[in-house]
Amino acid sequence: MTEEREIPKPKRPLKRSLLIFVGEVIALYILCYFGIGVKVSYFDDIALFVIFISIINALLWPILTRVFMPFLVITFGIGSLILNGLIMSLFAPIFGFEITDWGLIIVPIFMAAVTTILSAIVTIDDDSSYYRSVIRDALRKRPKDAKKYPGVIVIEIDGLAHSVLNEALEKGLMPATKELIDSKSHTLREWETDLSSQTGASQAGILHGNNEGITAFRWIEKSNDNQMMQCSGVSKVKVLEERISNGDGLLVDNGASRSNLFSGDTDNVIFTFSKITQVRKLFNKSWYSVFSNPSYFAYIVFLLFADMGHEIYSQIMHKVRDIRPRIKRGILYIPTRAGTNVYMREINTSTLIGDMMVGEVDIAYSTYLGYDEIAHHSGVRDSDAFNALKDMDRQIKRLIGASVYSPRPYQFVIQSDHGQTNGATFTQRNGESLEELVKSLLPNDMSIYANLSSDEKQAQNFVPLIKTISNLRDANDDDAEGELTDSDVIVLASGNLGMIYLTRWTKRLTYEEINALFPELIPGIIENEYVGFILVRSSENGDMAIGKNGIYYLDTDEIEGENPLEGFGKNAARHLRRNSSFEHTPDILVNSFYDAEADEVCAFEELVGSHGGIGGDQSKPFILYPSSWDVSSDEIIGAESIYRIIKENTKKLKNQ
Repeated sequence: MTEEREIPKPKRPLKRSLLIFVGEVIALYILCYFGIGVKVSYFDDIALFVIFISIINALLWPILTRVFMPFLVITFGIGSLILNGLIMSLFAPIFGFEITDWGLIIVPIFMAAVTTILSAIVTIDDDSSYYRSVIRDALRKRPKDAKKYPGVIVIEIDGLAHSVLNEALEKGLMPATKELIDSKSHTLREWETDLSSQTGASQAGILHGNNEGITAFRWIEKSNDNQMMQCSGVSKVKVLEERISNGDGLLVDNGASRSNLFSGDTDNVIFTFSKITQVRKLFNKSWYSVFSNPSYFAYIVFLLFADMGHEIYSQIMHKVRDIRPRIKRGILYIPTRAGTNVYMREINTSTLIGDMMVGEVDIAYSTYLGYDEIAHHSGVRDSDAFNALKDMDRQIKRLIGASVYSPRPYQFVIQSDHGQTNGATFTQRNGESLEELVKSLLPNDMSIYANLSSDEKQAQNFVPLIKTISNLRDANDDDAEGELTDSDVIVLASGNLGMIYLTRWTKRLTYEEINALFPELIPGIIENEYVGFILVRSSENGDMAIGKNGIYYLDTDEIEGENPLEGFGKNAARHLRRNSSFEHTPDILVNSFYDAEADEVCAFEELVGSHGGIGGDQSKPFILYPSSWDVSSDEIIGAESIYRIIKENTKKLKNQ
């Protein structure tokens, strides 16, 4: 049994408090001078006003956040800016101030902006004031007798490959993570994803121990009237969870899910896609840690706008420097990036800190989306992507720092669900899309539907500032459903994995049948220089991976000619066999080429960094777990293996 835990109190950050005071005074002076949202009679009263508001907030803010918490949550935090502005507006006339209209929001954000900039200039990096405000609320919720066994916090850095993590560590961008490795407290391992290497398949395996049937990011179900299923869209993900869950998810025993696709069988959720339409679950007590400090959400909004500015600058510089490969990122991507990289990041960290300081949660799993989103659009090793990792390490430092003040010990697991592989897209290289290639190889009278869009639209669904819960919609809307039903051929993409469904037929067609019906289709795809291999099922030879100069007979492991899977990893055949066993595997599954020397694939979507198929680092994520855990030295293959590692070791922690 663990010894009685001594819980220190966060120190009073006098330097930080003084800096906040100075920053807020300067901010008000600037706003008053230019008349932006504030009018003032006497500038001499600004400092007194700041002191007075600080006292009022210390007394009233904890009460107000309790009363108005539903409003703060349903407005995704914007309500806290309004509430803070109203407090200022209420008492402003005493000091000769008038806060007008948009000043209710502008004033708190600008005060947070100036304070943040000053903190960076004088290099004060102290979370003690934040910890103190969270503890005040946590003390009211803590059970009388704290649990003695350690809890577990699992931090997922979406899309980060093992090799890219090592590069970030070597560059000194992730010192908090590096300290875990250097101190020998944690062990870093590479693991290998299933096919398809994407969040839906990986999180299903990690959170529920089952990703059977998830053949790609999106797929067609011929037996279900050619409906498209996908690892996105609120109704689709809900159905997927119902299929894969057996009630023994990773988080079923007093767990918490933060910003994940699936719930792991817990109802303690925040921004969890499979349960995001269940509005009652929005009012989670962990939200209090986000709004415990009246200026904290204003700080988040400032960071949000700063990241949007950074993205605008990045788009300009990529064009000026002619960085290749490059895709058009567009206006809508700017808030999407900021939402995933900043807003969701800060909400995740704040709610996890709240969970730890109360100490009730036994295991929490949280996905940080920023790196994956940026690497998709800027590149796997672009400076923007590495900056996202630097900011991510700051979150890890904050979480480890917060665990000191928890009434029970917490252990940390840091991992990724897949990696990414860079490269110019198939359309950029080939001059035409996969849809156009397939269309050119079929009779002219055949209708074709294609969805080769990236997951940017799905990422927007995670960002509440862009889409409210009531407006969340599945990516394949009513019009698309009609096209799917009426089409003879459907072409889909999941990174560098392409899927071709011949939907006039309700069963999966064999290699022989396809060649008899469409003799140009398979040869035309294989001969394309940017295609690595295809997977088809033969009535005579079983599953076959076919390349330009050879065939791999997957059922017998015999190879005719050159091995088409050479360079795709020693377990490529194993992954293809499993994928081919799924009910809804396409008639023809297409994987792009992989250039080992350049370490590049070409996505069938318009993405610079991609994942979904095999080839390169997309199949090689990492797990960093406590060295005290009992983990076999055998190679870790498949997301379900990660489920077992975490599940078994968390059970042992309870019994130690």
